Amino acid sequence: MASHDIKLEVCVDSIRSAFAAEAGGASRIELCSALGEGGLTPSIGTLKTLKETLTMPIYCMLRPRRGTDFVYSDEEMCALLTDMDLLRENGADGFVFGSLNPDRSINVDQCRHVLLASGGLPVTFHRAFDLTDQKSMDENVHLLRELGFRRLLSSGFRPTAADGVDCLAQLIAKHQRDFIVMPGAGIKVSNLEEILTVSRCLEFHASAQDTAGEDYVAPTTTRMECDVTMGKQDVDPYYGTNSNVVRKMVTIAKAMSSC
Repeated sequence: MASHDIKLEVCVDSIRSAFAAEAGGASRIELCSALGEGGLTPSIGTLKTLKETLTMPIYCMLRPRRGTDFVYSDEEMCALLTDMDLLRENGADGFVFGSLNPDRSINVDQCRHVLLASGGLPVTFHRAFDLTDQKSMDENVHLLRELGFRRLLSSGFRPTAADGVDCLAQLIAKHQRDFIVMPGAGIKVSNLEEILTVSRCLEFHASAQDTAGEDYVAPTTTRMECDVTMGKQDVDPYYGTNSNVVRKMVTIAKAMSSC
């Protein structure tokens, strides 16, 4: 692998996780809310608080609701663009967005609206790409680049980047000169070296949670003494970003950069 710095973007949905990402040496964070729903637009308060403390770039997710269709109504886009204006005014360094038509093709008009509203800040097209037709992946990357996106987050049309690494390697080899294809989804300490070796990526994306470390031990759960619930009856414990997992991933990436 050629010598270059391989950058880690850490996806976080809390202030605590953002601090852990910086402490571990991440290059950038993707800030969202509700990672359990795949990531939604973050709050202005969270962004403002982090911008007062962190020095690394913060890219904000633009996703107004849960769901994997990524087909947005005019009203949802209006809300999304309003959020975008407020996030930009409060220090966002970039954005993460993806929009599709009902036939799973890229929604060019909505993408253009977002890119125009970005004020020149970089915008990443997220894993909505993995729902498009794989046969058209090269044409779609060309389209995203021509629209003005700076990078693509993808798992290579598979549930995880490890599963889709061969496809990711093809995209990266073909488009890396003028467009960043960033592997993401299911990246762990245990599979990172192989993903970096096969894909030859310049950047990768991970949440770097406790469960992504090879020394993870499941916590012992205790029942709350009250019967109040805030949502689902059987919810998973909150897994935040772990600075040690981030640090291990950064160490692996640095070692691969020098190869």
